[in-house]
Amino acid sequence: MSTLLTKNICPCSAHHNLPYYWRSMNAIHQRWAKNGGKPSVRLPSRHQRVYATAQNADELHEYAFEMAASSIRYGKGVTREVGYDLRELNATKVAVFADPNIAKQPDNSPVNVVLQALHDAGLAYEVFSDIMIEPTDSSLRAAIEFAQKGNFNAFVAVGGGSTMDTAKAANLYSSYPPEDFFDYVNPPLGKGLPPPGPLKPLIAIPTTAGTGSETTGVAIFDWEEKGFKTGIAHRLLKPTLGIVDPNNTRTCPPNVIAASGFDVLCHSLESYTALPFSLRTPRPETPKLRPAYQGSNPISDFWSLKALEMTSKYIVRAYSDPEDEEARSQMILAATYAGIGFGNAGVHLCHGMSYPIAGGAHKLDFLPEGYPAGRSMVPHGMSVILNAPAVFEWTAEACPHRHLHAAQVMGADTTNVADADAGKVLVQKILELMYALNIPNGLKAIGYTEADIPNLVQGTLPQHRVTKLSPRPVDEEALTQLFTRTMSIY
Repeated sequence: MSTLLTKNICPCSAHHNLPYYWRSMNAIHQRWAKNGGKPSVRLPSRHQRVYATAQNADELHEYAFEMAASSIRYGKGVTREVGYDLRELNATKVAVFADPNIAKQPDNSPVNVVLQALHDAGLAYEVFSDIMIEPTDSSLRAAIEFAQKGNFNAFVAVGGGSTMDTAKAANLYSSYPPEDFFDYVNPPLGKGLPPPGPLKPLIAIPTTAGTGSETTGVAIFDWEEKGFKTGIAHRLLKPTLGIVDPNNTRTCPPNVIAASGFDVLCHSLESYTALPFSLRTPRPETPKLRPAYQGSNPISDFWSLKALEMTSKYIVRAYSDPEDEEARSQMILAATYAGIGFGNAGVHLCHGMSYPIAGGAHKLDFLPEGYPAGRSMVPHGMSVILNAPAVFEWTAEACPHRHLHAAQVMGADTTNVADADAGKVLVQKILELMYALNIPNGLKAIGYTEADIPNLVQGTLPQHRVTKLSPRPVDEEALTQLFTRTMSIY
C-alpha cells in the first residue's frame, strides 16, 4: 500500500494530491518530535486546514462516506405520471407547492399537468404558490403554516430550487414541529438537529436546469435579520422521487437558463475539488450524524465530472436557443447528475461566498431580466459564478491535478501545463462561458462596492457547512482577498 501511495497512482480522492498531503503530515510529525511527542500542536499556518483537518491525535478523521439520492425518473412527458406515483405512496391529500410564475401559465404548463394528473387519480389537493424566489425565513414560515393546517400526507413541488426547498422545509416542520425554528438550521447559526424520523412522501418536479434539489436533502433560505443565506441539510429531507422532464424547461427565459446552468457548473467543480472525505474531521459519533456534505469521494467524482462535461458542452446552446431540445434535455439531466454529486460531496467557497451576496441583494438596485419585477435580487446561480474565477485560481494550489483535470473536461488543452498554472487554465475556461452568457463584470456591476467587503466576509464566515470543505483553509484575510478580486472580473 505504501508503494501505491508513494507512486501517487491510488485513484482515491483522499490521495489525489499527495505532495500537499505529505507536506502537511511531515509538518505534523516534525512538530510532534520537537514537542516531546505531544499531539496538540498546530501546523504552520501555510499547512493549516483551519476548520477541516485534525489538530491533535485525538481528533479522528472520517473513514467512510455514504451515497444518498432520490429515486429519479427522466423522460419527456413523465410529469403526467405523478398521480400514479402518489397513489402508490398511499397519498390521500396532497400539498402542491407551485412556482408562482408557472402557476399562471396556460393549460399545458407543468403545474396544470400535475393538477390534471392528481384529478385523474382521484386525489384531493391544495395548491400553495406564495413562494418567494430565493426563499426567506419569513416565506418558509408561511409555507410551514400552510402545511401544518392542511393535514397533508404527501407533498409535490413543481418549480425551481426555491419551490423544492420550500416544500422540503414545509414537510420537515409540519411533520416534526420543533421548539424553535432554528433547531434544524445548520450550525453555528442553528442547532443542526436531525429530523426525529422519516418525513412524508415528497415528489419534486424541477422546471429549471440548475439546483439539482430534486436529488438532495438540502433546503436554502435567506435569514432576513442577518442578511445572508443559511439552510437545513439532512438526508431525510431528500425527495422520495424526482421527476425530471425536459418539457418543463421550455419556457425558461435565457437569463434563468444562464444562472441555473452556472449553478450546475459550480456544483460540479466545487464538489470535485472539495476536501477529500477522508480528511474531514471530526469523525461522527454515529452514522446518523454523518453530514450530507462529506467531501469529495470516488462516487461523487463520477457524477460531478459527467455533469461538468455536459454543462460545458450544452450551456451556451441552451442559452442561445431555447428551442434547442437536445441542449435543454441535456442541461436538466446535467443538473440532476450534479445534484447526486454535490449532494453527497458538498460545495465550498463559491457557494459559501454567494450567500451574503444574494442575501444582501435587497439593499441593491439590481433587477435581472427574466426574474420577478420590482424586487432587487441576485439570482442564486449568478451569485455563485461571480466568485468562481477568484476561488478556483486560489484553491488550485491545494489540488492542482484536480483543477487541471476539470479544465481538461471543459475542453482545455492541458498538455505540458505546470501545476502552478492549473488555476489560470481552469479559470480561463470558466471566463469564456461567463462572457458568452453575458454574466455581469463582477460585484461592482450588480451594485456592491469595496465598502461592502467586510459585511460580505462576515456573512461567509459562519457558513461552516461549506467553508469547511474548501481544499485550502480559509479565514477572514483570505475571504477579504477573494471578495476584492471578485469586484471586477473581466
